[in-house]
Amino acid sequence: MILDGLKKTPMLEQFVSIKKEYPDTLLFYRMGDFYELFFRDAQIASKELNIVLTSRDKKKENAVPMCGVPARAVTTYVSRLLEKGYKVAICDQVEDPATAKGIVKREVVRVITPGMVLDDDLLNEKTNNYLVCVDTRKEEYAISSMDVSTANFRITSSHKIDAILDEIRRLTPKEILLSKSQENTSLHEAILQCYKHALITFLEPLSFHEKTTRKILLHQFSTLTLEAFGCEHSPIQISVAGALLQYVKNTQKQDLIHITNLEAYSLEKCLLIDDNTCRNLELLSNIQTGSSEGTLISILDETYTAMGARLFRRWIRYPLYHVDAIKDRLQAVEEAFSCPNERVEVRKILKEIADIERLTTKIALNRCTPRDLLGLKDSLYQIPLLTKSLFCCTSPFLQFSGDLQKLTKITTLIEEAISPDAPTTLQEGHVIRPEYNSEIAHFLSLSVDAKSNLARIEQREREITGISSLKVGFNRVFGYYIEISKGQVEKAPMYYIRKQTLANAERYITEDLKKFENLVMTADEKRIALEQTIFENIRQQVASSVSFLQEIASFVATVDCIFSLAQVADRQNYVRPHLNQEGSLQLIAARHPVIEYMLPPGTFVPNDILLNMHDQQILIITGPNMAGKSTILRQTALCVLMAHMGSFVPAAYANVPLTDRIFTRVGALDNLSQGQSTFMVEMQETAYILRNTTPDSLILMDEIGRGTSTFDGFSIAWAITEYLHDLHQKGVKTLFATHYHELIWIEHIRSRVKNFQVAVKEEGEDVVFLHTLLPGGADRSYGIYVARLAGLPNPIIRRAQKILSRVEASNSLKIGKSKLCQNIKTSSIVQKGLPLENSSTIDPSFESQQKIFSELGEIDTTQLTPLAALTKIHEWQSQIKKK
Repeated sequence: MILDGLKKTPMLEQFVSIKKEYPDTLLFYRMGDFYELFFRDAQIASKELNIVLTSRDKKKENAVPMCGVPARAVTTYVSRLLEKGYKVAICDQVEDPATAKGIVKREVVRVITPGMVLDDDLLNEKTNNYLVCVDTRKEEYAISSMDVSTANFRITSSHKIDAILDEIRRLTPKEILLSKSQENTSLHEAILQCYKHALITFLEPLSFHEKTTRKILLHQFSTLTLEAFGCEHSPIQISVAGALLQYVKNTQKQDLIHITNLEAYSLEKCLLIDDNTCRNLELLSNIQTGSSEGTLISILDETYTAMGARLFRRWIRYPLYHVDAIKDRLQAVEEAFSCPNERVEVRKILKEIADIERLTTKIALNRCTPRDLLGLKDSLYQIPLLTKSLFCCTSPFLQFSGDLQKLTKITTLIEEAISPDAPTTLQEGHVIRPEYNSEIAHFLSLSVDAKSNLARIEQREREITGISSLKVGFNRVFGYYIEISKGQVEKAPMYYIRKQTLANAERYITEDLKKFENLVMTADEKRIALEQTIFENIRQQVASSVSFLQEIASFVATVDCIFSLAQVADRQNYVRPHLNQEGSLQLIAARHPVIEYMLPPGTFVPNDILLNMHDQQILIITGPNMAGKSTILRQTALCVLMAHMGSFVPAAYANVPLTDRIFTRVGALDNLSQGQSTFMVEMQETAYILRNTTPDSLILMDEIGRGTSTFDGFSIAWAITEYLHDLHQKGVKTLFATHYHELIWIEHIRSRVKNFQVAVKEEGEDVVFLHTLLPGGADRSYGIYVARLAGLPNPIIRRAQKILSRVEASNSLKIGKSKLCQNIKTSSIVQKGLPLENSSTIDPSFESQQKIFSELGEIDTTQLTPLAALTKIHEWQSQIKKK
């Protein structure tokens, strides 16, 4: 930013000097009641915010562009800029303009970025706002994450970049920190490819230096080692955590006393749900609308507190993996489930608790208002009531181990000091109770008693002067005055000082009246200043208990989540699942939790599912469209996921195996922006599953291969089924829904494959979908019937029926089970990973016949001449004879 040719005013010089320190931000420069932006910042802001762009010295040829927003509404404007990916530096006046010599001193008091939001108006109370930092070295990747508003600070690492990319998607960060040394590298490109919704900020490579970052972390936690945090022996984890913490300190311009813990976690200690699976199972958002309506979280999350809602979201995204941890949480849910009367009382109390987690952060960072302290006090009052209502529970999750006396000290302090009807800001005054401080009471009495004092002064002056019509009044221009009518001015004492002459009266002041005016006029000023000092002292006392308040917040959030699960389980008639480590999944009368909730009571058709590692590992599920194949797949996965969350499940009985990952391949949309077709997306997702699955995983496959020709799709589906059966000589538990009915023949050449069909009942030309899963394979798809239900014209339906009957009469895929199985090599694909090699092959004549029937289906017979028909038939005969 250059001032050459401009009038170098002190203000502009100050602005340019500060702006140099924050070149990648929009600098909001405080001037009185407005924040002003200049030069390019003004041009950007005026365009993005749709506000008027003006200039200083408009008549000058090189006038300085500028725009401004009211200080009282700055949060609204900042939020709009953050949504567009900008950073904002707030530059405030740090000295009183009335006492400043020369230009008022200004400093950047904080930098607000998409990942560094603290204002309630800019945050979603039910979701975390994550800032993450990623780095790699020596073929290891690490990621640290922090929600500054809740003090949630975590790190993990992996030798697989896919694992880190999956974690980025799970965290859905608003901002990602990378070293400048990683710019345009494979890591940078991979992040851009997998997640485009975050601002990427590049830090100097020195920010990741291990010795520097270790010192930052040790200083933050006042420890000699990082052993207690689980990262002492991981240099890369220390680097990303320290770099992130320092970035937050630099932007907040203060110590982060609310960051009291760093959690190192392993991606192998939870049931991993990748982003595709999360989307396909509609755990958090509806595929069609993007909202939470019709999702798992919309059914299970009945939490009352904001911190409970955020924790519940993490429980869904990070289901537990260790058996003991799952059983402990299930036990807590069962206790809440078994105490319906106490559950009503507990949930009633939870409803009265504010967001202690974020209130604590605001108090710690000196961003709180008087009402924030009152909100904290009212919430803390509920904790003893909550613990009392949990007397029937023995689970450690439902027992508060904190010091209730310490809690009482905090609530008593706030109760005694803060006025119950305190305003939203300190500047308005009336924050501190008069009885808490005698000076406050004195100043307040001067203001409150001003009218009565004036009346006493007026009576006294009447008695002294003998002027019965004498009045004492006040106006904003002259302050307090004594008014005497024209006919009585001769009686005015000598010490009266004439101040103003009116048509019918004279106004005077006296030394005593001036002293009274000064006392009254400065009383509010002095009271507000004193209140601010007292408030700051109280804030610091409360802030000294940050760790304790965070402990309370964690306890409340956990109780809220557990009682939410118990409430839903009771209402929806869920059962506590059993867990096993033998790889056996048994669900009796299982339901889809979301669809069941949305249908009239008793109308959802439950189904049984049995998967094991011995004789029923892969289920080939056939049946018509709309019969419920996809629902069965999804409800199976949701039951497994819910069990790992520690939730009861929608079934009459459930025995769930410990599962490390759930994979889904249940639909795709063309990614036209990247030139990827449905089939390409389908194959990429399938390849990802095959690369990362283990014998402890659960896979859901729906209509693999439908994006290409029938023959290619069938061949791929067959080969994938074999691969999953033979993987690591153990195989993987898989539900495979398909319209390739010929896949049912795999049952005869792979021992752990079993066929099931979703039953239908034919009644004349009508078909009744029974939605019931039965043993055996289906041989029809009833696609034409579904087309009729969809409203296709009757002529098209009739024509389709004729074509179908002709094609089915000679369909080469119906050459018979024995012949097809003989043509397919039955050697297993026993591999430990991709690529798929030595995959099964099919008789060449099979391919030729399939091509012929494909061409037959495409011929328009209404436009075909007899000669052309004979020529085509001869061509087909030649092809068959060659084979």
